[in-house]
This record gives sequence, C-alpha cells and structure tokens, in this order.
Amino acid sequence: MKILIVGSGGREHAIAMSVKKSPRADKIYCAPGNAGIAQIAECVPIGAMEFDKLADFAKEKQIDLAIVGMDDPLVGGLTDVLESAGVRVFGPRKNAAILEGSKAFSKDLMKKYQIPTAAYENFDSAEAALAYLETASMPIVLKADGLALGKGVLICKTLEEAKAGVKTIMQDKQFGEAGNRLVIEEFMTGREVSVLSFVDGKTIKTMTSAQDHKRAQDGDQGLNTGGMGTFSPSPFYTKEVDEFCKKYIYQPTVDAMAAEGRPFKGIIFFGLMLTEKGPRVLEYNARFGDPEAQVVLPRMKNDIIDVMEACIDGKLDAIDLQFEENAAVCVVLASGGYPVSYEKGYPISGLDAFEGKEDYFCFHAGTKLSDGKIVTNGGRVLGITATGKDLKEARAKAYEAVKWVSFEKQYMRNDIGKAIDEAE
Repeated sequence: MKILIVGSGGREHAIAMSVKKSPRADKIYCAPGNAGIAQIAECVPIGAMEFDKLADFAKEKQIDLAIVGMDDPLVGGLTDVLESAGVRVFGPRKNAAILEGSKAFSKDLMKKYQIPTAAYENFDSAEAALAYLETASMPIVLKADGLALGKGVLICKTLEEAKAGVKTIMQDKQFGEAGNRLVIEEFMTGREVSVLSFVDGKTIKTMTSAQDHKRAQDGDQGLNTGGMGTFSPSPFYTKEVDEFCKKYIYQPTVDAMAAEGRPFKGIIFFGLMLTEKGPRVLEYNARFGDPEAQVVLPRMKNDIIDVMEACIDGKLDAIDLQFEENAAVCVVLASGGYPVSYEKGYPISGLDAFEGKEDYFCFHAGTKLSDGKIVTNGGRVLGITATGKDLKEARAKAYEAVKWVSFEKQYMRNDIGKAIDEAE
C-alpha cells in the first residue's frame, strides 16, 4: 500500500513509525513532514492546509490510504476534499471534526445528550461575557471556541484575571478567529487523564490511557503549551473509571454524533477530569494527541493500518485492540522561550544515539534539514520517549536518554511523571 500522512509534528512521526512497522506499507509519504519523518518516509513540500495540492498529489501517486494527523486540516474539511478525489482517508469529515473545532458545539452536545461535563455558558460578545462574570464564582475557566494550538484556555483565579482574559481572547484576539466565541465554564478539580480511541461511526475501541503535562515549567507553573511530556498508562485510570466512562461518556459521545447526522470515523481524544463526583469531559479532540501519541502508539500491538481501515469500513467491532503490558514516558525538549517566543535553526547533536535501540524513541516535532544538518524548527523540538516494565523504569530511561541529544537554548521540564510517585 501507498500511504500519505498529513502533518509535521511528533504525532505524525509516531504515526509514521507505527505505519512503517506494518507489512502492508510499501511506500510512505508525509506532507510536509520533518527531518525525523524524512528518515522513514518521503517528505513532500505540501502544507497541511493546501487541500487541492494534497488531493492532486494523492491522485498522481495513487495513494491507497491518507492519514490526516492534524486538527486544522480536519476541521477545515481535508477529509471531504480527499474523499471527493477518490482517496480513502482516515480522519473525520468536516461535519464530525467540529467536535474539536468548536468548544461551544461540543459543550452543547454534551448538555443535550447528558454526557458528564462542567457547567458552562457560551458567549458571542465580550460585553455579555463580562456581565456574566460579575455573578460567577471564582476560579473560572475561559476557553476560546475555536482551534488555538492547545493554548486557548485560561484558568482565572480572580474576577480581575477573568475580565483580562475576556479582553485577551475576544477583544485583543490573541488566539485569532478562535476567540470570536467564548465558553466560560466552572473550574473542576481532580486528576486529568487522556484517553484516545478509534471510532468507526458506531463502534468505539479505547486505547491505553495517558497523562499530559501542559504547563511550560516545573511544578505545573507557567503558560499552557501544546504539551511538555506524557506518560502511559495513568495510574489513576482505574477499572471503575473505565467502566463509568464506557457507559456514560465514550459510547454516548459516538451515539450522539451519529444522532446529529455527524457520524464520526477516526480518533476521538477524550480529555477527562477525575472529580470527586466522578469523571467529567474536559475537552474532545478529533485526532491523536501530541505528545500522547508518542507514548500510546509505541505500546500498541495491532497493525495500525488494519485498525484504521476497519474504522473507515465500519468494521471496528471485528478488531481486538491490544497494548503491551508495559509503560512509556515522553519528555519534550523545547526551544528556550516556548510557548511565547523562541529562536530556530540551531544544529541538534547526538541523534544517532537512538539508532538500534528498541525501547528508546526520538520523535521529531520541530526539526528540518538545513545544509545536510538537522536543526531546530519549532517550539517543541523533540519528544524523547522510553518504554519500561513500569512507569518508574520508563521515566528513568527517558531522562537518561534526554542527555544523549543537545541543541542550543534547549529547555525541558524535569518533573514529567511526578504523579507516578503520588499514586503510590
């Protein structure tokens, strides 16, 4: 089979690595890809939002399966464009990707179908939002309605912070058009857990759990980022939590989308908060999380192409989804100054240390080839992942492996997986 992966981050590198393991994959293309992906696939200089060019390329190369990794093209309707060009696509159509594309839509869906989530209100004007805040209890959460690279969420401890947040999102448009609408929701406390799932429109099969670290600095301080590291499985995702979520969250979400005439085929990422009153949905994503994919996919036993094709064909019920009885930890190496401002173009040394090592992975997120050298090309540069018999071993190995590589102004969190110790 000829496979086309759309995207350029660590998530797409993890997908490409899984696809390469499949005996069914004869040729892998990635658009636009990065320097790490280029070592296992042919990267083509087409942007993820260049829909017509992607469709022309897929037809020209007779692509058998296109895998859309990123949120922007999914929400923008790339799946629809490729399907109309006769290409088989793994990833939700535009009318289903709205599950991630509009937080107001997803909150309304949960309310309508009684899927447990935080209480909330939607606002189209800053004035109405500010008036509502005068009567709201603090702390409170402000969410830009649209896509904001995982950064359009503000947790406000005081009324003054909340008012400033409304200005940031709706008036200053710090997150662009994503801030045209605003969701204000109650602040929930508890453990955060991520659960990725394969969906074929009616059947859902969940993957192993994971836990993300969103804040830029140690001790969960600093700004929200796209993710500074992850571990899998989460020790807090118990059998009881799983059973509750299957009954009240996972299948009801799939059924709700079908009932709305928006059958979802692809990946649903459930961001969960384990509150005192039980699990609640924090957010949905319509694709693999990044860096969650970097700890979940290395643990998957199945041939990823078999699973994706079953989703497309509505035959997921025939798949026995299985994961290794091990653990994985990913530490993100970022550019100093991320997520605000950072420099690019620094050479990366030590990458060859990962060659031939089975339980160590170096996923490229923001890299490119320049004059024959691999250099930094983004805020999150590398995802250093290791697997082990348990979370502690995986974490020790991941932090051992981060020492193998280096680049100027390198930055990382030193406490990824700290919750592992708290779980004891």
